[in-house]
Amino acid sequence: MHEKTLKRSFFQRLFGKPATQPPKDKECWTFTDGKVIVDLSRAPELSETGGAIRLEGNEIPERVLVIHGDDGNYYAFSNKCKHGGRRLDPVPCAGTVQCCSIGKSTYDYSGKVLSGSAKEDIIIYPVKFDDGKLIIEIK
Repeated sequence: MHEKTLKRSFFQRLFGKPATQPPKDKECWTFTDGKVIVDLSRAPELSETGGAIRLEGNEIPERVLVIHGDDGNYYAFSNKCKHGGRRLDPVPCAGTVQCCSIGKSTYDYSGKVLSGSAKEDIIIYPVKFDDGKLIIEIK
């Protein structure tokens, strides 16, 4: 089986430039009491399957990647590859996320490492959907 990878230039991978961007509406999410709350009505990047945003700053203790999976479910990952600490990106139509570095460490939606340089699984956070909002527990 051939594993899908993101099309990235050598320099994009060398410098670890992720494809996934922060949300355009920086007010679409908050972090309090160990929970990230994402208002989906203000995060159009997550409206379609395969969409993703990266959350950083706002007192959040670590980077988080939120994706609308190919299976229709929402997922949240610690946005830090277990090999080199680089950010992750979803791989379209593959049910996986991949490190933006040269090693191309690839993980499934459960966080399990499938290939690449990483030897450990990534952290996934529980996600609940409630009244148009995603609630992500990152305690």
